Amino acid sequence: MGKWLKRLGLLVLVLAVLAGGAALWKREEIARLMAVNTLFAPDRIVGNFSHMDRAFLTAPVPRGAGAVTPLPAGTEVPLPEGADDWIGARSVTALVVLKDGAVTHESYHLGTGPEDLRISWSVAKSFLSLLFGQLHADGTIPDLDAQVTAYAPELVGSAYDGATIRDVLQMESGVAFDEDYLDYDSDINRMGRVLALGGSMDGFAASLKLREAEPGSRMHYVSIDTHVLGMVIRGATGRDIPGLMSERLITRMGLEAEPYFLTDGEGTAFVLGGLNLRTRDYARMGEMVRNMGRIGSEQVVPADWVAVSTTPSALTAPGRMQYGYQWWMPKDARPGEVIAQGIYGQYVYIDRTRGVVIAVNSADRGFREPGVEDGNIEMLRRIAAAQG
Repeated sequence: MGKWLKRLGLLVLVLAVLAGGAALWKREEIARLMAVNTLFAPDRIVGNFSHMDRAFLTAPVPRGAGAVTPLPAGTEVPLPEGADDWIGARSVTALVVLKDGAVTHESYHLGTGPEDLRISWSVAKSFLSLLFGQLHADGTIPDLDAQVTAYAPELVGSAYDGATIRDVLQMESGVAFDEDYLDYDSDINRMGRVLALGGSMDGFAASLKLREAEPGSRMHYVSIDTHVLGMVIRGATGRDIPGLMSERLITRMGLEAEPYFLTDGEGTAFVLGGLNLRTRDYARMGEMVRNMGRIGSEQVVPADWVAVSTTPSALTAPGRMQYGYQWWMPKDARPGEVIAQGIYGQYVYIDRTRGVVIAVNSADRGFREPGVEDGNIEMLRRIAAAQG
């Protein structure tokens, strides 16, 4: 009888521990969901964008032990007329301007500072393009016209069955996907809840069954295409993106601080928008691209890939922003003018002709209002022109 009571007591203890663990897991899940639901609240958005690790699961992207790539101080160049008003109106939190690799302006706003690790949103897509270019050049993924299902067989039977790697690079998969951030029930917001609740991004991509166009027939920007590009990379290499990006790209860039990715519940990186860096490190990425993939004497990303990926090639609508391989170009772009761009006002603007790189982080809740994008590009161009 005593032995039985001991066993019963042990069982009760185990059940209590399990129940407590489940309750803790539920509390964490609920806390993440609540954080996501208030991610863009007016009184929280600025702080949230510098502390995304409070709302999501994360994975580090080790920077390695190498020296920091210098960004020497250049002659300070005043911002053009109207820039201060633009900074306020667009809720800019950080602005770093480089001329020929030297800092000519650096400022932080709305209580933020230079050490904040800021969310990239879709600027992360351009980072993934750089990694993909390395893998394409070394023969790991040799054929851009291969089917994505050759590397991601879980997509067989989905809307991506029949799409090529080039299709997803150029946002021409044809998948039906609603990217309206202001609609709670849109696909992009459903995807965000999958991420916040620890679900599977791969499973979400595989669940998409509807197409609105044939693959390769027209460009329609849908962020999930970039996740599929990440699935192709993982399938080709057998590696997770944070570790692979660290090894192939980040450890060679000489960043100031270790970045991190947001992840889903399976530890899969949110490659379409979940990278977090300091603003000066975004500027270092832009400077590498301005120099055609070179940092100092080292060719980090093949120059041929930088050239082709930052050249308009996607079938964009007339009069709209142009697109390459996960990079934007203005609709009237000059040679060498290229942009990595994310929602809520994230930019890495590159003007090779002028030798200028501009990194901008913002928390602009009005980023989708008419004229805002055109106004931002016009201001970036004016800042670049002011550098001489």
